[in-house]
Amino acid sequence: MKVLVVGSGGREHAICWKVAQSPLVAQLYAAPGNPGIAEIAECIPWDGSVWQLAEWAEAEGVELTLVGPEAPLVEGIADAFQARGLTLFGPVQKAAMIEGSKVFAKGLMERFGIPTARHKSFSDVLDALSYLEATGAPIVVKDSGLAAGKGVTVATTLHQAKQAAANILSGPEQAEIVIEEFLSGPEVTVLAVTDGVTIKPLLPSQDHKRLLDGDTGPMTGGMGAVCPYPLAPGVLTEIVERVLQPLVDGLRAEGIIYKGVIYAGLMLTDDGPRVLEFNARFGDPECQALLPLLETDLVELALAVVEGRLHELEIKWHTQAAACVVMAAPGYPDDPHKGLPLHLPALPPHGVLYFQAGTRKGPSGLLTHGGRVLNVVGLGNDLPGALERAYAGVKAVGFEQALYRRDIGRKIL
Repeated sequence: MKVLVVGSGGREHAICWKVAQSPLVAQLYAAPGNPGIAEIAECIPWDGSVWQLAEWAEAEGVELTLVGPEAPLVEGIADAFQARGLTLFGPVQKAAMIEGSKVFAKGLMERFGIPTARHKSFSDVLDALSYLEATGAPIVVKDSGLAAGKGVTVATTLHQAKQAAANILSGPEQAEIVIEEFLSGPEVTVLAVTDGVTIKPLLPSQDHKRLLDGDTGPMTGGMGAVCPYPLAPGVLTEIVERVLQPLVDGLRAEGIIYKGVIYAGLMLTDDGPRVLEFNARFGDPECQALLPLLETDLVELALAVVEGRLHELEIKWHTQAAACVVMAAPGYPDDPHKGLPLHLPALPPHGVLYFQAGTRKGPSGLLTHGGRVLNVVGLGNDLPGALERAYAGVKAVGFEQALYRRDIGRKIL
């Protein structure tokens, strides 16, 4: 088959790495890709137009497309490809709005009885400030639209909450926010694949969203992940039955067939799992820790989803653990420095994978070209072993002033 992977980050590098292992793949393309992806796939220049990419894929005879990032899904890349009779692994635009609009997602949770935090949405800044004055802190303020994982403020003071609300709602574009109650407990990510009827959960994982050790500093797109996360017995079944199944069944009842990956970000409260957010794709960096543990062929899995026969496929896993440490550029997340030299070892340490994210090729080697630059993944028989290898992999990288957390997975240990 000719297969296309859409995206240019570490998640997409991991997807390409896994897809390239499939005996079903004769030719692998990436749009636009990155220098790491270019070692295993042919990178195609792409300006972001989903219709233009669909036209190229049709002309090239691409038989399967996998989409990494959320923006093309929310823009309707699945619809553009389907209009040309092309096979794409990812939800249509109406389904992708579970991530494209937090207001839309909260409405679904209310209608389908999915447990989540108490919340209220606002588009008027004065109304929002008045509500915050009445409720107080701690409280959570979320940008309703796409914000690359950075649109959430967990406000410990009323001033902080008001500032966050005003910053979003005072912009030139029509914006919405969701203000919701502060929940406490461990945070966990449960990814699942669905063909619109059958749902199969993948291994649970845990992201580390704050920039600094001890879960301090600003929110980021994710500074590391571990997989599998040790959920208590019965909790995964509860999440499937109370969260994922009602979502997929409810959407189908409203005429929306969801095919692809569902990302459920959850807080494990004393009253049970509560949904913090839904995403319409693999998490980043959860994907980088998850896919190396997947024994099943990712291309076969994607085809089972899009062809509506997921019930026929058994998803198999390697009995290992994985830990991903994100190395970011100095200045991230506000103003990451670009053009800094990055040196990867010619031979990675044993049990270590490097997935490139914000990189570009310079005259004398790799340079930084984004906020989150590199994903270092360690594999081990257990989580301590995986973390030891991940941090050995970090030490082997030449990247001066790199920002990375030194406590990934420590809460679980």
